[in-house]
This record gives sequence, structure tokens and C-alpha cells, in this order.
Amino acid sequence: MPVSVLAAASTPSVATQLFGSGLIGLREGLEAGIVVMILAAYLVKAQRRDALKWVWLGVAIAVAMVAIIFFAIHYGTSTVDGLTAEIIAGVASLVAVVIVTIMVLWMRTAAKNISGDLKAGMEKALIAGPVAILSLSFFAVGREGVETALLMVGYAENTAGSSWPLVGLLLGILLAAVLTVAMYFGALRLNLTTFFRYTAIFLIVVAAGILSYGVRALQTGNVLPGGSNLAFNLTPGYDPSTWYGTVLAGIFNFRPDPTVLQAVAWVVYLVVVLALFLRPLPSKPTEPTAPPAHDTHVPEKS
Repeated sequence: MPVSVLAAASTPSVATQLFGSGLIGLREGLEAGIVVMILAAYLVKAQRRDALKWVWLGVAIAVAMVAIIFFAIHYGTSTVDGLTAEIIAGVASLVAVVIVTIMVLWMRTAAKNISGDLKAGMEKALIAGPVAILSLSFFAVGREGVETALLMVGYAENTAGSSWPLVGLLLGILLAAVLTVAMYFGALRLNLTTFFRYTAIFLIVVAAGILSYGVRALQTGNVLPGGSNLAFNLTPGYDPSTWYGTVLAGIFNFRPDPTVLQAVAWVVYLVVVLALFLRPLPSKPTEPTAPPAHDTHVPEKS
């Protein structure tokens, strides 16, 4: 039975779809919101409010691009069916996992320098002109947006064409916008390091589920072998309609009868990526301390 059919048979609950996609929207939206906040604050401080319109235009274009990517992923496979749809879904899932993994690991080291890099970039963009300002905001926000759209692959392919993941995503982004405004005006203080650390771990687990889904889809499409070799089968005693069943399927793409290749891919991905993400950051090399100067004072003769 094709993966899409199995997914349709146990479509996650509305609450699960809203929670999973909403958390992704909150996390990624907050990242993008902080980027916009840094750029806007710099322009206000530099008394260049006239350039804000180019920042907002860049943000609007980035959001439109993300919406196009999301709808292409979410509804693109509806134009094809059978094994072709499974292959497309599998390839899209693997691409999503690669890009999301790169972004999560990159943000691990880049987050502490992102404010300085954005301010330096805006300083140069102000000299270059409106197109440079627009491009800076577009790429800064678009980077987060593409990651968001790709993360939604798992929901787009596991909800039988439901629109609830999109609703949850938009609600999460809306909440992120409210929190960003509150932080900008000093009404809210949030430990961003802790927030991004734990939500990044959540995204890694989600990505592992998307990888597992992609592997099974490619096995169903006869691109990868081993589609009939199950690692285990909990189907007889597993009820996908329970709260935990809908949460596991809707957020983490869990299925009670994974193939050996699926299970291996899931475990290896989690072990390797979590190890890379959680390893201590290299400490900055300390500058060598200058040796104490020799006392060259010659005492006066009495």
C-alpha cells in the first residue's frame, strides 16, 4: 500500500497538526523576527528611517517566496499519483532534511555573531543603496523562511491534503511577530539561547521523522530496496487514533511498522546530528599574555 494511502488512513488530529506546525512557525518566525528587529533598530539608531521601507519590502518578498514554496510542496504532489507521487515526496523529504540540518548546525555557531554581522551588512547596504538594503533583508528573512517551508514537507505529505498545518504555521508566525514586537519595546525578556537550543533539538527530531518518511516513500517507489523488510511491527496492539498515536504520527512521522532501512536511518541521523549539535563550542583562543617588562629603573646613587 502506498505511503500516502497509509497516511490518509491515519490522518493526525487537528490539534496535533496545529501544535506541530505552530511550534515550527513560532521557532522559525522568531528567528526571522529577531533579524528584522536588529535591522530596524540599526536604521532607527542611525536616523535612517527612510530606509525602513526597503527592509519591509524585502521581508514581504521573502514571505511571498516562502508561501510559494510551501504551496508547491503541499499541493504539488496532488497533480500526480501512484509511484511517481511517492518518489517526489521521498526526494522532497530528503532535500528538506539536508537543508534543515545544515541550517540548524550553522545557527549553532553563527547565532552569537548574527547581530554584528547584520549591522555590518546594513552599514554597507546603506552606502550601496535601496537594492542592497532590500536584498539584505530578503536573504536574511528568506533563509529562515525556506527552512520553515522545507520543514513543513513532513506535514504536507502526512495529512492527506489538510490545510490545518498551514493554519498552525501562520498562527505560530503571528505569535512570533507579537513576541518580537514585545521584545523590541522592552515589554518581554526571553532567554533566546535556551529557547533556540531546545527548539533546535525538537527540529532535529522532526527532521529524523521526515528522513524516515522519505526513505519509506522511496522504498514504496522502488527507488530504494528493502520495502518489505520490517524492523518490527507494533500494528496489532497500536492504536493510531489515540492522543499519543496522533502526536507521534503527526509531529514525528512515527509508524508502527518501519522497515529496517527506515529504522537505521532514523537512529543514525539522530545520533550523529544530535552529537554534532550538542558538542561544546570551541572556545576562542586567548591572546598570549605579554611577559612582565623587566625593571629598567636604575636607582639613584645616594
